[in-house]
Amino acid sequence: MRYLMTTKATDTAAPDETLYAEMAKFVEELTAAGVLLATGGLEAGGVRVASSGDTITVTDGPFTEAKEAVAGFALVEVRSKEEAIEVTRRFRKIVGDGESVIQQVFGP
Repeated sequence: MRYLMTTKATDTAAPDETLYAEMAKFVEELTAAGVLLATGGLEAGGVRVASSGDTITVTDGPFTEAKEAVAGFALVEVRSKEEAIEVTRRFRKIVGDGESVIQQVFGP
């Protein structure tokens, strides 16, 4: 089962070297185990493309308050929803206060 974990932006101070080291170890462990498929940060703005009938509208972002915007993601492959939750718990313990959302990814 694949799950997409997204993380919202926070107003906290810039990460320190300890956080970078802990995160690097975590990412290395998940990658070696074949759990982590992809990870990355996302730009704050983005572009919205909407359709209504034959009309396509393109709008430059940002669209929400910074604290509500998705700042990063991780795509993991695990055996169960519970395992995805445990991976996310470990991530939250490393990065501290904030919010992440986990969604199952369907398809090939």
